[in-house]
Amino acid sequence: MLTFIPSQDSQTIAFKIEGTITKENLQELEREISERFSKDQPFNAYAVIGQVKVPTINALMEEVKIDMKRWSQYNKLAVVSEKNWLVTITDLGDLLPGIEAKHFKAREAEQAWNWIRA
Repeated sequence: MLTFIPSQDSQTIAFKIEGTITKENLQELEREISERFSKDQPFNAYAVIGQVKVPTINALMEEVKIDMKRWSQYNKLAVVSEKNWLVTITDLGDLLPGIEAKHFKAREAEQAWNWIRA
């Protein structure tokens, strides 16, 4: 499930992920991004990731479509989670051109916001 949370930065979309992510959740994320940011406007993402299950194949395909469409707009990605495997995934995302990605523990949420705004 995807839930939007209040953003502390006008250039950042903030959301929480719990359970299973569906294609519909990702379409909702795409709609929100489209409404808030023009096609050429860079933006950040602040993602709080809780207990997640393996996404559906349709969700994975939808994520790829969104990423390809918005690739040049991504600026910073802050991942807030206690999941150790997300540290590795986030570190890999930081290697992608044009994107800065960083993992934070839940107790470091304010540090994540400070990093996004810097």
